[in-house]
Amino acid sequence: MTETAEPGEDATPEHQSGTQPRDHRKLLAAGLIGSSIEWYDFFLYGTAAALVFPHVFFPSSSALTGTLLSFSTFWAGFIARPLGGVLAGHFGDRHGRKPMVVACLLGMGAATFLIGCLPSAGTIGVLAPVLLVVLRFVQGLACGGQWGGIVLLLTESTSPKRRGFAGTFGQMGVPFGVILGNVAFLAATAAMPEAAFMSWGWRIPFFFSAVLFPVVLYIQTRVEDSPEFRALQKASQSRQQKVVRAPLGEAVRNDWRKILLACGTLAATNCLFYISIAGVLSYATEELHMSHESLLAVSLLSSLIGAAAILWSGALSDRVGRRPMILIGAALLVVWAFPYFWLVDTRSLLLFFVALAVGGVFQSMTYGPLAAFIGETFAPRVRFSGASLAYQLAAITVSGGTPLAMTALIAETGSTTAVSVFVALMGLVTFCCTWALRETNPAEVRDDPAGVPGELLHS
Repeated sequence: MTETAEPGEDATPEHQSGTQPRDHRKLLAAGLIGSSIEWYDFFLYGTAAALVFPHVFFPSSSALTGTLLSFSTFWAGFIARPLGGVLAGHFGDRHGRKPMVVACLLGMGAATFLIGCLPSAGTIGVLAPVLLVVLRFVQGLACGGQWGGIVLLLTESTSPKRRGFAGTFGQMGVPFGVILGNVAFLAATAAMPEAAFMSWGWRIPFFFSAVLFPVVLYIQTRVEDSPEFRALQKASQSRQQKVVRAPLGEAVRNDWRKILLACGTLAATNCLFYISIAGVLSYATEELHMSHESLLAVSLLSSLIGAAAILWSGALSDRVGRRPMILIGAALLVVWAFPYFWLVDTRSLLLFFVALAVGGVFQSMTYGPLAAFIGETFAPRVRFSGASLAYQLAAITVSGGTPLAMTALIAETGSTTAVSVFVALMGLVTFCCTWALRETNPAEVRDDPAGVPGELLHS
């Protein structure tokens, strides 16, 4: 599908990508679709954990305990994500980005489909939540590897001057995954009585994950690995440079500071995002007694706005740099942390939408450029390992535990103030970590037609 330019041929940015424009558009589409369905599978669990799983898998628990147990199984996927990122990073830096993308998409599709097949606790007892945790763990392994594979395949296959834009087609899979999950649940709840939905109808959205397999087949048969990785393989064969045998070890040994700081850049966006798609849905349903169908519809609309903000911020980072967008977004999230919950607590659906939509724009401003920024922070030979480890460390330290922490804080204090403080602190973490990292797309690179973002960091 692609051809790699030989050194000394055309050195224009478009040719440096090694991918023809038409082929790259197909790759962007495949990356967006594959990422969207992958995140649909992963986030579908979050919606079910908030609305369904407490009743299906923990029916004998109180409402609060059932919610806490359900969100604990939700966290299991995040615990697995760093391991998935480590494994995929190791093999992705040694054998290529594409094989890891294919393996992770297959694993996610199979695990999600099987969750839809699980018997309830009323049928097989304690084995039901145990199997649920196992399959959620498999989801986490797959999710841990897919992010690095997809965003590197996209950014390394495009013009160096458009990496921020190209990376958003992996990043936009996140809000589109939420949209698909919400549409699936809304359709299922609208098509049947609530009793039927809680009994068996909730399984239908999980069965839809089967549509991921044609995307996997397309990527496997029609997409080549990124030109940058194939150039690394070619250099290894000619003994000019060798593919690292233990890329994770080298990344941790030489770039541990970058890994930790890159992890911190995700704190704010991950915190508010998982509050918005899981924690606040449960809170508004159980504590504020708002309609979960209306809440899902509002979440869908705010996710559409978030997707547009991701595309805009990633593309803008190609022109003004990565750090400015992330720093501004993080600062605005600090400011918005308290108004967010003030609006939610009004019980007004319109103000609930304003809280999610505005927060989603600020969160997306930081998230859009991060695909390019985190990847460019690491040298190509350890890029998959370094970027994946940073991303998935943020998943286990912030993302998965946030809905659980939110529920526990509100139960302990009887107020959302502590949660607002937590969100503001995460915004400060992102701001400080981004400030400490070097810009990968500075003015001298942007103004140089042959300049490659991140190259000055590794020369």
